[in-house]
Amino acid sequence: MIFPKNMTFTLLSFLYFYTPEGYCENAGFLNNSYDNFKHNVKETWRDADGKDIYVPVLTWHNRYAYDEKHLDKYNEKPWGLGGGISRFDEKQNWNGLYFMAFKDSFNHWEPIGGYGWEKIWRPLENNQDFKLGAGYTAFITLREKWNYIPVPAILPLASIGYKNVNLQATYIPGTRNNGNVLFCWFRFTF
Repeated sequence: MIFPKNMTFTLLSFLYFYTPEGYCENAGFLNNSYDNFKHNVKETWRDADGKDIYVPVLTWHNRYAYDEKHLDKYNEKPWGLGGGISRFDEKQNWNGLYFMAFKDSFNHWEPIGGYGWEKIWRPLENNQDFKLGAGYTAFITLREKWNYIPVPAILPLASIGYKNVNLQATYIPGTRNNGNVLFCWFRFTF
């Protein structure tokens, strides 16, 4: 098992409360969440209104979770590039399909591709171009450390943006000297 039971429960709870289309009221909420997920991926593929360029900018290893010996050998400049398509749904929430390749913590190439969803808030009444987002990303990645075996994952996603430029980020949880990484990238939409 990849995730401990409490991590699995946390991820399922996150999906339940933050899945597009909102809160499922019956006992089959996982089926409804999965159906919403499939619907949003399909709609994004068919009706994307934006083309995106992704530029990774930071992989920050949490200083409270790592000792100096490990920090000294890790790469925190994830050089790379990516592309994707995106749309805003009827509730003005962001949906995106993406692919990126970047240098990981060990300075090896790591490809990643998946789907992202964010609930969007526009907190400034007089400026609708400024936005904040929070949601999740479901993806598959391949790492040299794991012999490039495809690994699926679901992680939280957050963003701050102005017009067509967004800084998005996710946090990879972990244990001592493993995981606990903040990964950030710019997304430019055309």
